[in-house]
Amino acid sequence: MENFFGCADHEDFFSRRCIWVNGPVIVGAGPSGLATAACLREQGVPYVVLEKADCIASLWQKRTYDRLKLHLPKQFCQLPKLPFPQKFPEYPTRIQFIEYLEDYAKHFEINPRFNECVQSARYDETSELWRVKTSEAEYICHWLVVATGENAEVVRPDIEGLTEFKGDVMHVSEYKSGKKYEGKKVLVVGCGNSGMEVSLDLCNHNASPSLVLRNSVHVLPREIFGKSTFELAVLMMKWLPLWLVDKILLFLTWLMLGSIEKYGLKRPAVGPMQLKSTMGKTPVLDIGALDKIKSGGIKVVPGVKRFLHNQVELVNGEMLDIDSVVFATGYRSNVPSWLQESEFFSKNGFPKAAFPHGWKGNSGLYAVGFTRRGLSGASLDAMRIAQDIGQVWREETKQKKRTTACHRRCISQF
Repeated sequence: MENFFGCADHEDFFSRRCIWVNGPVIVGAGPSGLATAACLREQGVPYVVLEKADCIASLWQKRTYDRLKLHLPKQFCQLPKLPFPQKFPEYPTRIQFIEYLEDYAKHFEINPRFNECVQSARYDETSELWRVKTSEAEYICHWLVVATGENAEVVRPDIEGLTEFKGDVMHVSEYKSGKKYEGKKVLVVGCGNSGMEVSLDLCNHNASPSLVLRNSVHVLPREIFGKSTFELAVLMMKWLPLWLVDKILLFLTWLMLGSIEKYGLKRPAVGPMQLKSTMGKTPVLDIGALDKIKSGGIKVVPGVKRFLHNQVELVNGEMLDIDSVVFATGYRSNVPSWLQESEFFSKNGFPKAAFPHGWKGNSGLYAVGFTRRGLSGASLDAMRIAQDIGQVWREETKQKKRTTACHRRCISQF
């Protein structure tokens, strides 16, 4: 799989090992990286997976709350070549999904190199090779697969007065359960799926959550008449234009949930599927939070202006007494911090080309898990990447075999 390869930089020769990888380097051992590794193995292509954490799928293992379940049916969340166990429910729990990923890695004999944080990666024009540096070594390869995903780093807004606030402040990545918040007033900043579900969890643990909605949001039922809303949307999009799918979904949502505007939940002017397709903004799939909002258990409030010692001032001038703050403000890509490349990836850490063209760049650079289409999008990327690399790999292998055979014939004749 590897051998030592001469480093071009004099200082690196003494500071770190240089390792030749006879195949691609995959950065990231989350679902995207695992899916790519499995597909490459099916193509017979060797690889190395580098992971900065000490486990696979560290986001799921270390930065998710206890009650989390997959928001989509399991058939839309399975990785290539291995379905979920039949015994798993339609919406697997966080623990079940981690179990599936661990079994997936074992099944395809994927053994990432843990605690290997990539510091930089750049393409060397002279050697026409990628140089991937970690604190331990420098990996040299023909192909680089960026699989760090959309959720590599937390997003924490910088709001006036936050440093003066005396209560607990955390990002949703640190939140586990509402048990310790019983009887407390908690401000949840962010009205996406995580913000909604954390607010529901807090309410169920007898806390008093206030949910901040700065702009607008689409709230859809997770199921419509017993069928997954997402599955129904996917089915309709095969036959109907996107605008008509959105109109049907919103009409069915109104039948199921009624009007939500009077509870402070303003809908965007753009439909949910169109908004997802163009902006990557996922609609909220309600699993009970809306009932709590309607009953007053969860209070929806406008944006935050500033924090005080034990209060928050909202943009409408209202003052709220609060004990704690949970920022459900999402994540971002960290690609710009380590990948020295500007043609394929934009400054926000996503490929410049829109789906479905954002999986392949130049000079052996690939991206997986940046489609804003969840695990199904990552799986599609992984299969395309493996097929693309596999085709080149097989041609190069045939060429090497022909060259070796010719060399042997020449020697025997001599």
